[in-house]
Amino acid sequence: MPSPLSESLRRALQSLNQPQHGNTDPPKHSSTDLGQGADYIVGIGSAGGAKGRPEDDITTLREGSYEEQDEESDDEPTNTDVVMDIAPARPLASRFIDPPRAFEPQRVAEAPRPMISLPVSGRFRPPEPKTLEEAGLEPEFVQGLMVKYLLDHPGASGRNIAGALELHHPALAESFQELKDRKLVVHKGSAGVGDFRYDLSEEGRRMAQDLRKVSRYVGPAPVTFEQYKLSVHEQSISREVPRLSDLRRAFADLLVSDTMLHQLGPAITSGKGMFLFGPPGNGKTSLAERITRAFGTAVYLPHAILIEGMIVKVFDPMVHERIEEDEGRAAKDRADGRWVKCRRPTVVVGGELTMDSLEMDYNENTGICEAPIQVKANCGTLVIDDFGRQRIDPATLLNRWIVPLESRFDFQRMPDGRKIRIAFDPLLIFSTNLDPKDLCDEAFLRRIPYKVSVEDPDEGAFRALLHHQSSHMGMEPDEEVFDHLIYTYYHQTGRAFRYCHPRDLLLQVQNQCIFRETPLRLTHEAIDEAALLYFTLL
Repeated sequence: MPSPLSESLRRALQSLNQPQHGNTDPPKHSSTDLGQGADYIVGIGSAGGAKGRPEDDITTLREGSYEEQDEESDDEPTNTDVVMDIAPARPLASRFIDPPRAFEPQRVAEAPRPMISLPVSGRFRPPEPKTLEEAGLEPEFVQGLMVKYLLDHPGASGRNIAGALELHHPALAESFQELKDRKLVVHKGSAGVGDFRYDLSEEGRRMAQDLRKVSRYVGPAPVTFEQYKLSVHEQSISREVPRLSDLRRAFADLLVSDTMLHQLGPAITSGKGMFLFGPPGNGKTSLAERITRAFGTAVYLPHAILIEGMIVKVFDPMVHERIEEDEGRAAKDRADGRWVKCRRPTVVVGGELTMDSLEMDYNENTGICEAPIQVKANCGTLVIDDFGRQRIDPATLLNRWIVPLESRFDFQRMPDGRKIRIAFDPLLIFSTNLDPKDLCDEAFLRRIPYKVSVEDPDEGAFRALLHHQSSHMGMEPDEEVFDHLIYTYYHQTGRAFRYCHPRDLLLQVQNQCIFRETPLRLTHEAIDEAALLYFTLL
């Protein structure tokens, strides 16, 4: 049983006119309530793989064997994307503002629930919902966001509030009226045609403060879990088939041989993941970071998702590159502002990676979850750089990826102890200068079907890089200086060529000239000085 609510929470609950959770009448659900669309990302049914249709989800889940996928659970999960290890009390947030009950272990009922309309093609552009029903959000939940916003912005206009929540202003008309009827908000004056400035009443202020104790989130309204799953399916990298011309465009700023392009191409097209391995300094990270460009298209990522009554933040300006929408579109063609148009994400993590980075990050002070890195990388690329040099054992990390790589979904534990199943859709790339056979066993190597060796350049490629880099830096290429560099510091010493050497050495020459206020020019003396400093410990 959930613990008793405080008196202040009870007052807020009553003012929102929410039913008490002791009510034993079962809620009605449709198939969309129960995680529609999960198994057309990947099918786990015993009879046959990816189904491709949302309506197959319930049957597939019923047939699937979870014992191999989740060793912690002995029981077959319910027909939802929530895997219940236990039946815990609902978190305070979901007790206070009753979220859409898509995640409770109920059987499917007949009454359908409207969903946001999504295109069936690979091009996903969510239209602006004209009502809260189209947005998939309960009015009480949205009203909670509205009063929390007013707590921080007294006197805000209705349009300002709608803009902060990224919802259609007319869609909030009934919510404004209901809050006013309950004497939770008051008008402060006109804010233009069809709009008012609002403030909280004393009762509304108490309710907003109680809500903020549960979750401090104020911002764009979240999308539902079902909408997010549909978006991943529509925008999956598996729906894109890069060609050789796409790879040439993606690597246009690098000198990449045709041999390397033909090795990378099938690996990228498969979307199954790969190892990039080889000596250090040959551009493995540079290649990995540019692979996403081969897929070309932009994607829509949500600011946040509503899962199990918790708000999970997804959009991260540190890793996602926003693309501005066309402001000239007619109002009827506007995209849903709860989604951000971005370039396909490329998330790069190195030695700082920990196992906690792969799990939901719940902040007890704010009541908000941050999505793990693999969710932020969905529909794009996740690069594990310098693999084998993390603070965690490589085998532990690899074992964490076995089920997601095979099934294309991941299990995440929510703060209340429930498990959810969420799409795993990044192209996973392991970049390392260690031998993969020393890092993982055969079972995992089989799950990464492509292993691309990034070898040292030959002398011809090395000279081409010297020409390219010197011209790019504003220095006249000098064959005599290049001959001196190659003979003295490579042939005589037996040093291996590296793709990074031309750039690094010529940068030192450039810095010498800038410091001494001399013309940018290649000389034997400048190369000798650069090589002395650069190769001292190499």
